[in-house]
Amino acid sequence: MGWETRQRGGRYYTRSRKVNGRVVREYVGAGRVAELAAMLDAEERRERTAARDRARQAEARDGPAFATLADLGQVLDGLAAAFLIDAGYHRHKRGEWRRRRHGADEG
Repeated sequence: MGWETRQRGGRYYTRSRKVNGRVVREYVGAGRVAELAAMLDAEERRERTAARDRARQAEARDGPAFATLADLGQVLDGLAAAFLIDAGYHRHKRGEWRRRRHGADEG
């Protein structure tokens, strides 16, 4: 995004955006219209930066708590698996738990 000056002396404002993975420059205008568009774009950039900073701060603040919860979830998954295996269940194709039809515990 930015202002461009051509050889004939005209200044105009353009935006860059991606279309199908390629960067395309979009002519916005010149004069007062371009100044207003540039101000709006700058405000949007400030808002995106502020939102990104807030998200990083929240991640830094809440990250350790979520890591602890993830560890607890892994422990509980292991505990549940142990109980299910003890009760005669197995994981079918590493997916859902199913009761064994044949086995050493059935006679």
